[in-house]
Amino acid sequence: MYSFQNDYNEIAHPSVMNSLNNLVGKRFDGYGTDQYTQQIADKIKLRIGCPDADIHFFNGGTITNLTAISHALRPHQAAIAVESGHIATHETGAIEATGHKVITVRSESGKLEPQHIQAVLAEHSDEHAVQPKLVYISNSTEIGTVYRKQELQALRTECDKHGLLLFMDGARLASGLMSSNSDLTIEDIAQLTDMFYIGGTKIGAFAAEVLVILNPTLKSDFRYSLKQKGALQAKGWLLAAQFDALFTDDLFFQLGAYVNNKAAQLVKLFEEKGFGFLAPPESNQIFVILPNELAEKLMTHYVLRKICEPEHGQSCLRLCTSWSTTQQDVDKFITTFKSLI
Repeated sequence: MYSFQNDYNEIAHPSVMNSLNNLVGKRFDGYGTDQYTQQIADKIKLRIGCPDADIHFFNGGTITNLTAISHALRPHQAAIAVESGHIATHETGAIEATGHKVITVRSESGKLEPQHIQAVLAEHSDEHAVQPKLVYISNSTEIGTVYRKQELQALRTECDKHGLLLFMDGARLASGLMSSNSDLTIEDIAQLTDMFYIGGTKIGAFAAEVLVILNPTLKSDFRYSLKQKGALQAKGWLLAAQFDALFTDDLFFQLGAYVNNKAAQLVKLFEEKGFGFLAPPESNQIFVILPNELAEKLMTHYVLRKICEPEHGQSCLRLCTSWSTTQQDVDKFITTFKSLI
């Protein structure tokens, strides 16, 4: 059965594999200290318009989040996130395991807003509670919604007002940025956040993410945190090579547009048939609400993830398109779905 379960179920985009194959027979210094890795870091800095940024390569999202957040926070400080945020739901308490509480707020949209920050600060006003210090957001969010520039600017203003750090999880940044609902650019994000990461694993990389540190106060001694948290990879060039491919000829952004296009065709199908969604479908993750019987039939033809039961007799299924989803895959799904109704 074809899987719409996630966007990392194939090894890597051919261009990424070519970049790795081109390294066969070459020798590099370890731990990201080689010239090749620096060249790729410079390429990323140029693309985001921040020559003074610090660039660090990781092999996965959770290790990126826990390393970055634990480095930024003092022992008594905490992060703020929405209840559905990845650090609060899908990282096995990784942030808490480093000694930092994750304070969660409810958000139907999956997005954090200034009033959420204000509410948290009102409840954590003295030394008898943890001190909120870092605001964690993701784009796209865990339920597929995306931030607009005005929303990110509002968060930046609120963070500045209270001396908070703003960190964006970019596991699906390519899809988020290339959403037809987004007016954000990667340059905007580099100007408005203290740190963010560019996710590669979910957009064609073998396994690679890039943390971009923009706030000068967070740059010092970061490689010590990398080593302590097990994130300093001996073959650092292996991670850089994957972004060499993704940041050549804007492949990263092209693939973001591609996965969104495939998702949009499925969204159109569901809308035409009168089905709704758990959240507005704005990226490559679709959370469609179907009658249980139809959902069960569909899952006999495709590998899908059931998220919840919004109401009695209903199932919310998540469909996720990837760089490897073909037009033929989409067309076949449309035909199958129509035959099951």
